[in-house]
Order: sequence, then structure tokens, then C-alpha cells
Amino acid sequence: MKKRIIFLFLIMILASGCSSSSQQKPTMHKQENVTDNLESNKNIEVIADNLNIPWAIEKYKNMFYVTERAGYIVKIKEGEIERQHVKLKKELATAAEAGLLGFVLAPDFSDSKLAYAYYTYVNGNKQFNRMVTLRQEENVWNEEHLLIDEIVSGTFHHGGRLKIGPDGKLYATVGDALQPSVAQDLSVLEGKILRINLDGTIPSDNPFPNSFVYSYGHRNPQGLTWSLDGTLFASEHGNSANDEINKIDAGQNYGWPIIEGIETRQKMMSPLFTSGSSNTWAPSGIDYYDNKLYVAALRGAAVWEFDLKTNSQREMIAGLGRIRDVFVDEQYLYFVSNNTDGRGNPLNNDDKLYRIPL
Repeated sequence: MKKRIIFLFLIMILASGCSSSSQQKPTMHKQENVTDNLESNKNIEVIADNLNIPWAIEKYKNMFYVTERAGYIVKIKEGEIERQHVKLKKELATAAEAGLLGFVLAPDFSDSKLAYAYYTYVNGNKQFNRMVTLRQEENVWNEEHLLIDEIVSGTFHHGGRLKIGPDGKLYATVGDALQPSVAQDLSVLEGKILRINLDGTIPSDNPFPNSFVYSYGHRNPQGLTWSLDGTLFASEHGNSANDEINKIDAGQNYGWPIIEGIETRQKMMSPLFTSGSSNTWAPSGIDYYDNKLYVAALRGAAVWEFDLKTNSQREMIAGLGRIRDVFVDEQYLYFVSNNTDGRGNPLNNDDKLYRIPL
């Protein structure tokens, strides 16, 4: 029996190392229970699998839209799954962490079929990020209007999360593009959280005149969410450790690269939670429910729960590899794994969209 298990394990390793130029078709699962080292994992359902580096989760009525970094949006509805092509005006970058990233549906999506996207592109020997609108036409998404262009993109630290806040504004996270000093430079967009009117103009009540910048001093912010009272929270990658969960206030400086983790300095904001100098979460997507923050962790390979009332934290889900995004809908938490991004160890039929009751 032991030899058979080893043999099957070797087959799985060989299969995960094979590559193909064709897209593997994602599949739908009404319910597949997943068990692991945490008791809560027994309640997890697999909603869809065979996803290719999924990045963002959006839900509209009874269907999901999940972006894939290679330039696709997977539509999941009532047992049917369709990988929809995204036609962009720039050549999509294939560098590490790059590609089609943030995605959020317009408030009037049912009528306009409009969405907002953040993607990395190549222009000659340079690489940039840009924010655009996408229009859905049958099973294709077409880039329509440019919102912000030529956000500097380094080898890593693209940021990329998009969310529409309770104020009706579009918020975006932008990484420092591996240039730490720019996070303190208010004349550029890198290392910032941005706030934008849905037509791409600058809100008149932004904290800095004629600027998209909402907060600064960020290294690589990856997630955004709001509590019911309108408080904004963000997740952020630290420098090898010192990952952060921050409460974001307009116009504030979050310290990078001058301070990080538990360090403090006058007129700089310290995090609500940090992984500390010896642990790494690599936090990504974040969502809020019932005074708790749920955070996807990549290197932490888990979904973490942060209780805002008790100031406590716990590893809620583990054993499924790298987790990229989370999405709360009523009393369910949805999340996607990210084991096919070149840094993980893909499980059978990875990557997957999961669901668990809260």
C-alpha cells in the first residue's frame, strides 16, 4: 500500500510539471468536501477547478466572474463555466506577478455591461500598469476607455487590486515597483492607494489637490475592503516579513520604506496587525464580515481571520496552498487558490474556487 501511494504521488508531481499551450477547461462542482488539518476545512466546497492563475473574484446575482492573469475572465453560473477572452489594447505582460489583475463590476453592470480592470502591459522594452474600462459583449470583454496609464511596473510589486467604495469611487492599490523611495513621493502614483471617479477624473475631495493619491507610504498593497461604517482596510506585503493589515485614512503616510511592522514614527501610521519580523503571510485579497477581516495569504498558504473587536487573529483555513483572493457574500466566504502561479505546488485540478459557510 505504501509503495502504491508513493507511485501515485510521483505521477502527480510529473503531471503538475507538464505544460501545454492550450487552456485547460475549468469544471464545476456542486459540492466536494475538502478535509485537512483544520476542523473548519471539512465544510469547504469546491465550486470550480482547473483555473489558470486566478486573481480576482467578482459576483453578480447568481454568477461569478474570476480573472485569470493570462488574460481571461471565467464566468461561473448554475453549473456552467465559460472562459471568456479579454481583448486589450496593449500587449499583456507575462512577467512574474503581472498580467490581468484587478477587476470590479460597475454599479450599473446589469444595464451597462461595464467593468473596471487593472493590467500590466509591455511597451517595447518597458513595462507599465494601466486602469481601463471593459465592456462585455456576449462572451468577450473589450477594452473601451483608458482611466490611468503608464503606472511604472517593476519586475514585481504591481499592486493591482480594484474595488468600488461605499462612496461610489474606484479605489486601486499600486505597488512601489521595486523602488522603495517612490512610496514617499506624492508626485508619482507608485506605492500608493488611489481614489478615482468612475469616469477616470480626480475627485474634488481627495486629500491632495489634483491628485489620485488617497494614501501613501505603501510597499505592495494587495487588498481593499470596507466595514459597515465605511472604514477602509488594506492588506500589504512587507519586506520578506512584517506584512500588514492597515486601517486606511485619507492623506495618511503608512511609512514605507522608513518604518515597517511594529516600528513607529511621528506622522506615520502603524498597522492594526502585523506578521512580525519572523513570519510571512504575503496577504492578498481581503473582505469584511461581522467585525472580522478575512485575508487571503499567499506565502502563508491560508485564509486568516482578524477579529477587530478582540484584536485577535487565527488561521481559519489551511492546507490548500497559496490563496489569492477572498469574497464574502451573505454568510459564505469564497476564495481562490493560486498554486499555478509558478511559486506554488499545484494540487490535483488546481487552481480552484472554494466556498465555506461563515
